[in-house]
Amino acid sequence: MKNEDVVRFERYEGRDIRLGELAVLRALPVKGRRLIGPWCFLDRFGPLSFTQSTPMDVAPHPHMGLQTVTWLLEGEVVHDDSLQQEAVLRPGALNVMTSGGAIAHAERTPDDNTGKLNGVQLWTALPESRRHGAAAFQHLNTVPTFEATGGIVQLFSGSLAGTVSPADHYSDLVGADLQVHRGETLTVPLQPLHEHAVLLLTGDCTIEGEYLSRTSLYYLGTDRQELAMSSADGARILLLGGLPFAETILMWWNFVARTPDEIREARDDWEAHRRFGEVPAYRGPRLPAPELLKFAQPNPVS
Repeated sequence: MKNEDVVRFERYEGRDIRLGELAVLRALPVKGRRLIGPWCFLDRFGPLSFTQSTPMDVAPHPHMGLQTVTWLLEGEVVHDDSLQQEAVLRPGALNVMTSGGAIAHAERTPDDNTGKLNGVQLWTALPESRRHGAAAFQHLNTVPTFEATGGIVQLFSGSLAGTVSPADHYSDLVGADLQVHRGETLTVPLQPLHEHAVLLLTGDCTIEGEYLSRTSLYYLGTDRQELAMSSADGARILLLGGLPFAETILMWWNFVARTPDEIREARDDWEAHRRFGEVPAYRGPRLPAPELLKFAQPNPVS
């Protein structure tokens, strides 16, 4: 095979959805790519400026079999859950919620806000050893940050370049916000056994000569020793990776399961006010479960 025929990475176009009044780019899962290591979900919201409205107002809803990871570039989000944990998330801090077998939470823009909203929410699929366990919530005021030639790395999950995040996770993974300085190239080491993907958050960036679109997820595969990113005017890039997830998962609504029966039971429990608990700090009705019409096919085992 000639060098020019080698596929360097794969591009997957995200899709636009709405969560109430909030416009979101759903970058994972997409057709043809369901997982990046254990990462199974990626919503990109903002950048958004507002005055009177509160653009994020997601009423109480259930989760099962996953972790939510919320990272902000601008703005504020209030988290409340059925453990009666509350946290105001701001840029540079991190929220990680471990559902275990069942939890409910709500997220909203606080009344006292900067009028901006810009960030991502991610999910990881919990492995069999942890997915039936107790629910938990972790708020970190700061995450490890280090300078590298050409930029700055904020590591919110896992490990990178010898640095380890204190965020609780149950798979071998990485999640980082990479800032490339104007007119420079930032190179970070990668674990060759991991698969990786990137999403452009702000600015302009090229990887291996290809200009990145803000609406596409770029899958880098495995067997990479490093990643080099160049920017003319400065950029921020989301890096996700991890060991290919060895378990088959089934996703529906806010649940990550293994079988259709688990999904049906979870939906019934939510509708009957069983198992997931209530979110007393949220003023207003909770979200009803959608009709259970069909499931997406389980992911193939990596």
